[in-house]
Amino acid sequence: MSRATVELPAGTRAFLTSPRTATLTTLRPDGTPHVTPVRFTFDAAAGLVRVTTRAGARKARNVAAGGPAARVALCQADGFRWITLEGWASVTEAPARLAEAVRRYTARYRVAPPTPPDLVVVEIAVGRVLSLNL
Repeated sequence: MSRATVELPAGTRAFLTSPRTATLTTLRPDGTPHVTPVRFTFDAAAGLVRVTTRAGARKARNVAAGGPAARVALCQADGFRWITLEGWASVTEAPARLAEAVRRYTARYRVAPPTPPDLVVVEIAVGRVLSLNL
């Protein structure tokens, strides 16, 4: 998964750092979409979205089943303003990457995320940004 800086206008970056919920779309093994609400963080310098979840959650299983070509889309909306971040996803339980995801989540939402025993992070290398009214 390649990572690169994602350049965004200041207003768009502010929209992505406010404590909102988004939807994450992954593909089930049969190719049908699975859409679920998530909290996430966006790291523009690394071009990376992070979503903490359980290893057994459908979204994590879908990403893992997709291998290195797993494509996903994350969309945050507020009225007629929205942004979609598309990219390639992977699932990791690496302690340093989990700690970074938890740190960023806590900073954004001002509360630590749930920490089930099977906590993992879905990392999305952003390849395309689509938006309206931002």
